[in-house]
Amino acid sequence: MQVKCAICDQIEDIEDHSLQAKRLRNRRIHMYLCASCYERIGNNTKKRLATGKFKLREEKKRSDEFI
Repeated sequence: MQVKCAICDQIEDIEDHSLQAKRLRNRRIHMYLCASCYERIGNNTKKRLATGKFKLREEKKRSDEFI
């Protein structure tokens, strides 16, 4: 399966029967990132977290009274 990176427009081949290919086929909202873009975004996020001004917001879980 040929996929295109959403950021740098690099075209790569991934295995047709891999889990990542299945997710891309069945859930069109998912996007593919090449390894270099994925690593770069991860490093930049870690740098922003280290500054202390950036916070990752976690989903608040509500407790159900009836369970």
